Amino acid sequence: MMTTSVLFPRGTVYTALRNFGGGPNPMAAEPNQDPLQKPPVLLIQPPSTWIGHHDFIPCPTGVQQLRMGGMLAVVMGRTARQVKQADALQYVAGYTIANGVSLLHAPRKTADAPQSFTQRCRDGFCPLATNLASLSNPDDVEIHTFINGDLCWSHTTAHLLRPVARLIADVSGFITLRAGDLLLVGEPENPPLAGIGDTVRIDIDNVGFLENVIVPEASL
Repeated sequence: MMTTSVLFPRGTVYTALRNFGGGPNPMAAEPNQDPLQKPPVLLIQPPSTWIGHHDFIPCPTGVQQLRMGGMLAVVMGRTARQVKQADALQYVAGYTIANGVSLLHAPRKTADAPQSFTQRCRDGFCPLATNLASLSNPDDVEIHTFINGDLCWSHTTAHLLRPVARLIADVSGFITLRAGDLLLVGEPENPPLAGIGDTVRIDIDNVGFLENVIVPEASL
């Protein structure tokens, strides 16, 4: 592993939704349907959602708990448009860590029902680490979530429905990815909950860690 310093994204941040298909709490697809026959479902995280390592995660007034979705983030190194899966990783500059914070929400009626923009794209809901690491195999890394020092969630990119190269290839088939863009590969359903005062740390093997404290939104 090699790690270097990097600034905040210079492009667009995309989050892949429902991209886990194995292990605990798999992202369920519609019965008798292959989710890989459909384009990836993406959410764009506007710059107002981005915060850095050790910045505060704002908890809205009246909200008791937030979901903490630790994810591997792919940092694009050059323009990728309609690339082949076999070539996709050549377009990657490196990898970092993201936490897809979201409000609790009612269960989706179907696997295709869109996530609410207001649940995942509030100000400060996309903490991003500020390091860039190289990985020999991004499809076999462990992601661990600690809350107040206690390990409360672990999963692995080995359970991605679309492995990293397939995800890049499929996304670049309809969106041009540019140098500086981040592609967050997604997290399983039912990630852990945390509330005001909690310290949340996302560790990814051979990448590093991202740590933030949750505070009342009104205090910021």
